[in-house]
Amino acid sequence: MARNLELGALGEDMAVEHLAGRGMTVLARNWRCRYGEVDVIAEAGDAVVFVEVKTRTGRGHGTPAEAVTYAKQARIRKLAALWLREQPRGWRHVRFDVVAVVLAPGCAPDLTHLEAVF
Repeated sequence: MARNLELGALGEDMAVEHLAGRGMTVLARNWRCRYGEVDVIAEAGDAVVFVEVKTRTGRGHGTPAEAVTYAKQARIRKLAALWLREQPRGWRHVRFDVVAVVLAPGCAPDLTHLEAVF
């Protein structure tokens, strides 16, 4: 389990670096409440972006993005609504992105950023 947590943390670090490189401002990482966790919450212009980061060591069981199931999407939407209710500022747009990271042994990291996917 510790190895999976380390892998996930590395993928999230890479995702945050990627988002910052695209001019996004990270507002929160690993925001939690009793219903779950949002990996990254960022600001992109007048939009708040809820980002699910999935990291895998290969594609043997599909791509990391395929692991963001309908149930996971529904949970993230619920968490987003809760987070937004706590904020003093409103945003004109809300977006849900997925950052898929593959860290295969002996290969260069492969990061894919899917915008507004659900």
